[in-house]
Amino acid sequence: MRSREVTDSNSTRWSCVQAFTGTNGKAAKEAVQLTENSENKVEVICTPSGGAQTVRLRLDPQWDVSVSDEALVSAIEKQTNHISSD
Repeated sequence: MRSREVTDSNSTRWSCVQAFTGTNGKAAKEAVQLTENSENKVEVICTPSGGAQTVRLRLDPQWDVSVSDEALVSAIEKQTNHISSD
């Protein structure tokens, strides 16, 4: 399963997982392909340790190794700021 944990500037711990990575086989591969968009991004769901709202991000397919902790936190904070301004 592709997953990462990061902590933001408010000391909130975020657990991030790529959608459908907990499944196996042909159906899992098809599900991942369906979640990739035209920009070749995959959906990643980040859940906070408490208080904040879960966020969905679109990241590079190799996000679990290619995206730095700082960039992942920045993407989460950008999304949470977008949600709170709605």
